[in-house]
Amino acid sequence: MVAIVDSGSTKCDWIILDNDGMPLGEKIRTKGLNPAILSSEELTNRIQASEELLKFKDSLKSVYFYGAGCGTPKARKNLEIVLQQIFAKANCKVEEDTWAGVYSTINSIEEAAVVCILGTGSNCSYYDGKSLHQRVKSLGYSIMDDAAGNYFGRQLIRAYYFKKMPKNIALDFEKQFDLNPDVIKHNLYKEPNPNAYLASFASFMFRHQKTDFMQSIIKNGIREFTKSMVLQYQDVLDAVPVHFAGSIAYFCQEEIIEVATESNFRCGNFVRRPIEGLVAFHQRLVRNKAKVSKS
Repeated sequence: MVAIVDSGSTKCDWIILDNDGMPLGEKIRTKGLNPAILSSEELTNRIQASEELLKFKDSLKSVYFYGAGCGTPKARKNLEIVLQQIFAKANCKVEEDTWAGVYSTINSIEEAAVVCILGTGSNCSYYDGKSLHQRVKSLGYSIMDDAAGNYFGRQLIRAYYFKKMPKNIALDFEKQFDLNPDVIKHNLYKEPNPNAYLASFASFMFRHQKTDFMQSIIKNGIREFTKSMVLQYQDVLDAVPVHFAGSIAYFCQEEIIEVATESNFRCGNFVRRPIEGLVAFHQRLVRNKAKVSKS
């Protein structure tokens, strides 16, 4: 059996495939497993909190993990150690979430594309059909992550507190969230995953998405992401599509396409949940291995 895992900072989806590459039941969800911001102890606790997942701990042969915060060797190694301790009989491989974005959006394994992730965090890479190239190393939510959930959450909170938010939208914002300054500061500076906390506000955008206020916030964020990330690959944009993965990208397709037209690049596929494309990719691998072993 094989586990395919797609993790952001907020949530983590696990799908177990049997020896024929078929899913065993529905996906299993745990809290996000980001090794860049969580200790080994917290990573372990989040996995072990799922009794459903632990049923497979002795039967898994491989764990393929794709996650946010896995862009550096140290972070990948720390998470691999945690996974190996829990799934002792499995071969555990950790890759950054950009690979999940690639495998879930490209139309074929040889297709070259610029691939963007807009979820809790954001990232952008170039896949040449064989290798992945990143021209900007992410420094995380406090410095980068333009157009990500945590970026938009920050913009909404700032607009509310600086009284830039229209009154009717501000009243709705107050109804949905606890905006007490002590609560906000506690979550930002005392609790784990402040990036996920900020991103929890982003869904509010879509309640008022067509208003001039929200359109300005959304498009400004996408323009910043385009300038800082997508245009790093200006030399290939005439030749390849730009694919997008993640919930923010999925629900902001119209705004992204408008900004793409402004910036002269071509949008390709939009995928809300990369896990589905990942499963299809690994199913092909399992079946190819089965064919080789039978021949």
